[in-house]
Amino acid sequence: MTRDRPLAGRIIGHLVVAQLAAFVIAGAVEIAFELGNVAFFRMTLDEMASYRVGTLVVHSLVIDREGEVRIEPDAALRAEMRRTPALKFAVFDQKRRPAPGSSPELVSALVDTRVIQMTQAHLHFNLPDDVESTPLGYLERRWTRFGWRHVAIYRQGFLWVDFFWKLFEDMQWGVIGIVFVTIASVGTAWYAVRKGLAPLRAAAREVGGIDLDSVGRGVHIEQVPAEIRPFVDAIDAALVRVAASAARMRRFTANAAHELRTPLAVMRARIENAAASPLRSDLLDDSSHLQTLVEQMLVTIRLSENRALRDESIDLAKAVRGVVAGFVLLAVQRGRSLAFEEGEADIVVRGNRRAIECVVSNLVDNALRAEPVGGTVLVRVGADASVTVADHGEGVASADRERIFEPFWRKSEETSGSGLGLAIARELMESIGGRIEVEDTPGGGATFALSFLAESAGAPEPR
Repeated sequence: MTRDRPLAGRIIGHLVVAQLAAFVIAGAVEIAFELGNVAFFRMTLDEMASYRVGTLVVHSLVIDREGEVRIEPDAALRAEMRRTPALKFAVFDQKRRPAPGSSPELVSALVDTRVIQMTQAHLHFNLPDDVESTPLGYLERRWTRFGWRHVAIYRQGFLWVDFFWKLFEDMQWGVIGIVFVTIASVGTAWYAVRKGLAPLRAAAREVGGIDLDSVGRGVHIEQVPAEIRPFVDAIDAALVRVAASAARMRRFTANAAHELRTPLAVMRARIENAAASPLRSDLLDDSSHLQTLVEQMLVTIRLSENRALRDESIDLAKAVRGVVAGFVLLAVQRGRSLAFEEGEADIVVRGNRRAIECVVSNLVDNALRAEPVGGTVLVRVGADASVTVADHGEGVASADRERIFEPFWRKSEETSGSGLGLAIARELMESIGGRIEVEDTPGGGATFALSFLAESAGAPEPR
């Protein structure tokens, strides 16, 4: 599965590509303009050679024994002088002092007329003896390994490679500018996109907090952009449909559970009045399990429709003791024993009494089924607002400890039950802010642990 790309990253990426394309187009236009200058405004081609030849002169600067910077043409500059015999060059320091090796004509024309003092960037010029209208000389302030110097080039000769030298000269600082402009644009675009997408992230947080208890509230975001409004409206419409479907399911489940309570009660009464037999014991066992399951369904629906029912104060030991007492006769009939342990302090928890009784009833009923004949199921109320129900049966494999809480899951087709009891038990515990877990019983078997929210300040949180 491919990884989703962030929308902000895509927008910024397209923006950067568009900017680079604009810079390339601008560069092409500049090149065309330069060529147009050459073709239509009689700008000499030889002027393009000034940067390359000036670089040769800069590379020929050396310092002599007296510590004075002078021009000693290297092989490349000498080759250029042979190719262009009329070439002249000169180098001046910041005090307008010419470097030894400079052309006397340029020194006289530029220093004596105080041109260098006025020039900080570059200058086109002609010597007095040249009457051509097209400039033949170029003066530029350049950085050398000896510091800033003014470099003058006169009557340089053009090579086709000079076109690329000229382009490099014009663009070397422009590229740095492009980089900084791009970085600044990316930063501002990231900020703008992030701020622009804030309503969408707010809508995502709203949707992320919706469950079956709050599915009908929809998405409430102020100042939703027009581009996002159809998306938010579509989510709202979908949530309305989901809420309607959930309400229909709750009504159907509640009606079915109510309809089942009466026939189950009648059936159990008839079974209890029947003659004692192994069949009668099995039927009582099954009817007890069905009654617990139906009661769990009813309590789950009531809690989902009325959140106030989840905030009762319950004496945990008293509630659990009542459930255990109700299973004593059934345990005896099944040939098992029930043991109950509680601490000395009263434990008061927040939740719903009927929900707690239903969950404990389900766990005790399951434990009695799993406990070997003659064994004892231990129910303990802990001082940390917990309840454990331990049996000594086959236990629950580590791989199945989460799956047993899934609706309709059964270990095999031979396993009795519908696979709903533990799933409803977990839903009930979560609805009242508690937790249900399963672990091994020392010596073999399964221990189901319930953790509740204690009412007293400083009481431990659910484990």
